[in-house]
Amino acid sequence: MKAFYTDHFVLPLPEGHRFPMQKYRLLREAIAMHPQIQLIEAPVASDTHLLYAHTPSYIQKVVAGQLSPQEQSAIGFPWSERMVERSKRSVGATIAACQSALIDGVAVNLAGGTHHAYRDHGGGFCVFNDAAVAARVLQKTQGGDFRVAIVDLDVHQGNGTAAILKNDEGIFTLSLHGENNFPFQKEESNLDVALPDGCGDAMYLDALSNALHVLQTQFDPQFIIYLAGADPHEHDRLGKLSLTKEGMRERDQQVYNWAAANALPVAIAMAGGYGKDINLTVDIHAQTIRSALCLDQSLNHSAR
Repeated sequence: MKAFYTDHFVLPLPEGHRFPMQKYRLLREAIAMHPQIQLIEAPVASDTHLLYAHTPSYIQKVVAGQLSPQEQSAIGFPWSERMVERSKRSVGATIAACQSALIDGVAVNLAGGTHHAYRDHGGGFCVFNDAAVAARVLQKTQGGDFRVAIVDLDVHQGNGTAAILKNDEGIFTLSLHGENNFPFQKEESNLDVALPDGCGDAMYLDALSNALHVLQTQFDPQFIIYLAGADPHEHDRLGKLSLTKEGMRERDQQVYNWAAANALPVAIAMAGGYGKDINLTVDIHAQTIRSALCLDQSLNHSAR
């Protein structure tokens, strides 16, 4: 299984910044010695690719360092050339994971899941929307009628993704998230499942099973982009849903079993994870990747 990384492009963040930049390096190191995982430096997404989901004026402002202080504050990162480089490579990693999954059945971006970025502005630590861009790239390369589902299991609603893809009939957006969590003004996905604080494993997994059934029935996808946020976990600082580590494993396995049963290639992005103990967040992300290896074995001969 191919895993695309961007962690050596480190944002110059001020001391005490709450974004866990080091988790990406730690995650790569955690899986680096696994014999079935091939680590590959992420390519840069081209401006043409970014235009599939973002306005020319926004891309220009990001690249040229013309974001206002208010726009930088909404994103949560101060502008720098390294921010631009990392953001483009994070999108490039999801595009590359999609292309690899078409051949091998499954691939992973060790970052990504930047679902709060809109067409013309960023937000919530998200500059460009990697899932929206990658889904559009798949449409361009596989044909306009190619059906892509974005299964967003980050604890926060994928508001930017929903807004960008709202009128795209070839892409289905599913968001399973905390109803009382950021963003406090939600967008309308194709299917939104808002869960109460402290819902726990059983309610979450039941809701996910129902949501995947609705997705399959209503849309019949040909490809899955899976945002596997670690932030529903009970010890995440921003999570509130209180899933156990075993519940997180069962969540991933439910997605993978569904994908395997329907012969659906899967590209995985890590999305959020803000654990009080960063090593536990890394362990949950690594668990998601290790579980995907079984999917790799079942799909690598049947990817469409």
